[in-house]
Amino acid sequence: DLDAAAFDVLATLRRSPAPHRLTPADLMRSAMVTSGAITQRLDRLEARELVVRTRREGDGRSVYVSLTEAGRELIDRALVDHVDNQNRLLSGLTHEQRERVADDLRGLLESLGDTDRHTRRS
Repeated sequence: DLDAAAFDVLATLRRSPAPHRLTPADLMRSAMVTSGAITQRLDRLEARELVVRTRREGDGRSVYVSLTEAGRELIDRALVDHVDNQNRLLSGLTHEQRERVADDLRGLLESLGDTDRHTRRS
């Protein structure tokens, strides 16, 4: 029961460090969409009680977006299906080919500033 946009927001929050909280600007950069698009996505997810927006202490103009318990449970269930689908798509590749694809994609993400070089496998 998730469209691609909702999945992206929930998955981005889930892979962020605990307490799985980011600013709307962080989410906007990750999704590479406009602030209006992120606001629309967050409005829909908040209406479904999958995320909550809270004011930042000391700066009432800024907010954090956090997963609710229901949001965390939903994305955890969806990720199982997502990983199964990825494995199905990659099933025709050898282990070495999968490693090369993963390394190439990691390099692309690093060049875009979307991941940490320290997460690279040895």
